Amino acid sequence: MIAAYLIFNGNTEAAFNFYKSVLGGEFTKFQRFSDTPHGDNMSEEDKVKIMHVTLETAHGIIRANDHIDFMGPFNSGNNFSLSIHTGSEEEATRVFNGLSNGGNITMPLEKVFWGAYFGMFTDKFGMKWMVHRLLGCLHCDID
Repeated sequence: MIAAYLIFNGNTEAAFNFYKSVLGGEFTKFQRFSDTPHGDNMSEEDKVKIMHVTLETAHGIIRANDHIDFMGPFNSGNNFSLSIHTGSEEEATRVFNGLSNGGNITMPLEKVFWGAYFGMFTDKFGMKWMVHRLLGCLHCDID
């Protein structure tokens, strides 16, 4: 499955509260950077930013996070990624290696603290991608 993943410049929470007020639905995930294993090492400004939010509506699912510096410069109009969810670690590795070939890897594909195999890159055409495989499940999708 491929889905758009939105990136905001510090106003994800306000945007998603607005989207929920119009579209209805429920937040199925809402995590701040302070909730991560590295949250204690972050600036106070970054700690309160949204690491991941999922809003499930009758119209579909929207996912997003706030921009932080390791992601590179924030550019309005280029603040989204294509997120691909694979059926296996092997498929994630194949897709990641293939699509990132000739591009710029932002985060290597590796096992991460939320129980996934995950990586990010910009392909040789300038498109940002996230490859994601939840570990230990047969039919997975990020919440």
